[in-house]
Amino acid sequence: MKDISAEEQLIKLAYRRRYAEHSRVYQMAKVYLFSPSSGLFACPLAMTDGAAKTLEGFRSPELATAFERLSSASPDKFWTSGQWMTEKRGGSDVGGGTETVAVPAPDGSYRLYGYKWFSSASDSDVSLSLARSLDEQGQPVPGSRGLSMYFLETRRPDGKLNNMQVVRLKNKLGTRQLPTAELQLNGTVAHRVGDQGRGVASISAMLTLTRVHNAVNSVASMRRILQLARDYSRRRVAFGRRLCDWPLHVRTLAHMEVETRGCLALVLHIVSLLGRQDAGVAGDRDTLLLRLLTPICKLYTAKRAVSVTSEGLESFGGQGYIEDTGIPRLLRDAQVYPVWEGTTNVLSLDVLRALAKSRGEAWTALTSDVTERLLPAAAAIDSLRPITEKVKNILNDVGNILKKQDSSLEVSARDLSFTIANTYICALLCHHAAAPDADDEDRTVALRWADREMAPLLARRRPDRADESRDELRLVMAGYETDD
Repeated sequence: MKDISAEEQLIKLAYRRRYAEHSRVYQMAKVYLFSPSSGLFACPLAMTDGAAKTLEGFRSPELATAFERLSSASPDKFWTSGQWMTEKRGGSDVGGGTETVAVPAPDGSYRLYGYKWFSSASDSDVSLSLARSLDEQGQPVPGSRGLSMYFLETRRPDGKLNNMQVVRLKNKLGTRQLPTAELQLNGTVAHRVGDQGRGVASISAMLTLTRVHNAVNSVASMRRILQLARDYSRRRVAFGRRLCDWPLHVRTLAHMEVETRGCLALVLHIVSLLGRQDAGVAGDRDTLLLRLLTPICKLYTAKRAVSVTSEGLESFGGQGYIEDTGIPRLLRDAQVYPVWEGTTNVLSLDVLRALAKSRGEAWTALTSDVTERLLPAAAAIDSLRPITEKVKNILNDVGNILKKQDSSLEVSARDLSFTIANTYICALLCHHAAAPDADDEDRTVALRWADREMAPLLARRRPDRADESRDELRLVMAGYETDD
C-alpha cells in the first residue's frame, strides 16, 4: 500500500499543483477511491499529508529533505509520517496535557524525553511531535506558550530505534491492522519546526488537512458499505422475492444513498476551498468558510459514517454479524472517525470559537454563500423554491440566536453544528440539482434532503424544552453521592 500510494502520487498530487487550485480535489478524489481498499493505510497517508503541509517551505536541510520524501512519487524514497501528540493527561487538551520536554543539544538539534500514550501509525518513517521548552532554570514552560513542534525520524542511520522504546501496542476496538503504540522517548533526536512556542499554531494548519482526510475516509466507508448492500439486495431472496423488490428495503437503501451523496457534496466542497487556499487564490470568504466548515464537515461525516455503516450491516441480516464476511470490521473501523482528530463535542466547541473570533464575519460569509447557491436553484426549478424559504428561515432564526451571545449556546454547540451542516449540504445539493447536466436523481436527492428536520438547534429551543439543560444535569447526577 505504501508503494502504491507513492506510485499513484496520493500525496505529491497536492504539492505538484499541476491542476492549480483543483489539485486538492484531484488528490482527494483518488484518496476517496483508494481508502476503502487500503487496509487503513489511508490513516498514515492523512498524517503524511499533514506533515508535508507543515514542513513545506522550510529551508533547513533536515526539513527540506523530509518534505521531498514525504511528497515523493518514488516507492524507494517515499516516507510516511505519524503524529505523536496525545499523552496520558490529555487528548485534545495538548496545551495542558503535554509533559514531553525538549532539551537543546550542542549541534542545534533537540533531545525529546516523555511518554506518548497514543501514537498512530507508529511504524512510520518519521513523525511530528509536540514537546515543551525549558526555561533558563531548566523547568518546563507551562501552557500553550511552552509548546513547540518537532520533527524526528523513527530510526537512526544504523536501523535502530531513535532512542525510544515501544512500551506496548494498543488493543483497540477497531483499526486493528494499524499499529498504535505507547512510546517512551528517551533522548529522541529531533529538529524544531518553526519558532519556539508556536506548536499549537503549527497544529492548526495540520489539523485542517487531517480532518479533511478523516471526512473523505468517512464518506468512502459509507459508499463501500452501500455498494455492498445494494449488490446483496439483488442476490438475496427472502419470502420469495429479492430484497431489492421489497419497497421498504429499497427505501432504506435510498436513505443511505441520500446521506452518502450529501456528505460527499460537503466534503468535496471543503476540499475545493482547501485547494484554493493551497494555490493562494482563496478570497476572504473562502478562508472564513474553510475555517468554519472544516470542523463541521469532520464531525458530521464521522457520525453519519457510523450510522450508515450500522444500517448497512443490518441490511445483511445475520450474515452482516458474522466475522467471516468482513462486514463487522467495517463497523468497528468506522467507529474511529468520530474520535480521531477531535471528538464531536470538541469540534462543536471549535465551531463556536470560529464564529466568535470572526466577530460575525464567518456567519455572514456562510449565509451569503448559501443564498447565492439557493436563489438560482429556486429560479431554475419550481420544486426547489419551498426549500429556499425553509433554509432562509432557519438561518435567520439561528443568526438571531447567535447575536444574543447566550451563555446556553455552549451546551447547544453540537445542535448548532448539525444545523449548519444540514442547511449547508441542502444548499450544495440544490445548487447541484439546478446545474445544466443534473438529472432527476440529483433533484430527488435535494428534495429528500430538505424533507428532514434540518435544525435541531431550533427544535431544542422550543418553549416546552426550556428547562432541558437543568433536567439533563439532574439525570446525569442521579445516583452520585457528593458532599456539595
